[in-house]
Amino acid sequence: MKHIISVLVENQFGTFNRVVTMFSGKGFNVSSLSIGETENPEVSRMTIVTSGDDKIIEQVVKQLNRLIDTIKVVDLTEAHTVQRELALVTVNYQKSTRAEIIDVCEIFRGKIVDINNKSMMIEITGPPEKIDAAVNVLEPFGIKEMARSGNVALKRGEQLSKENSE
Repeated sequence: MKHIISVLVENQFGTFNRVVTMFSGKGFNVSSLSIGETENPEVSRMTIVTSGDDKIIEQVVKQLNRLIDTIKVVDLTEAHTVQRELALVTVNYQKSTRAEIIDVCEIFRGKIVDINNKSMMIEITGPPEKIDAAVNVLEPFGIKEMARSGNVALKRGEQLSKENSE
C-alpha cells in the first residue's frame, strides 16, 4: 500500500541527504519525494510517497523521527488531504492530431506552454490520479518526454483546526 509521509525538517545543509541515505540504507523504496520551504524559511516540508505494510511504515516513521534535523513526521495516508502534482509532458503532434491534443489539454485543464513544428509541451497540475489519467490519454500521441514534480500534500483545514484545538 502507498503511504504519504509529511516530514518537517530544519532547512539546513545535509538534511535532504540524511533522509535519502536513511531510506536507501534501510532498503525502503521512495516513489515520489518533494521538498520545499514552508511559511517559515528555516523549515522545509518533505512529502515522501513510499510503499509497504503498516509495520514497515511504522519503522520508516521511527527512523525519520530519529534524524537530528527532523521536527515532525506525520503519516497522511488515512488523513483527509489536498494533494497536487505538476507534470510537464512533451507530445508529438501532426496537423491531423493537433486539435485532438488541444481538446485533451482542455479536458484536464492543462496549459500548452511550448510548441514547435513537431511537438507541444503541456503543463498539467492536480492530484496524482488526474496526472496518471492525462498521461494515459496522451500516450497514443507519442510522449517524447515527461517530468513529474512528485506529490505534495497537506491536511485539509478542518483537520488542522481540530488538531490545534486539542
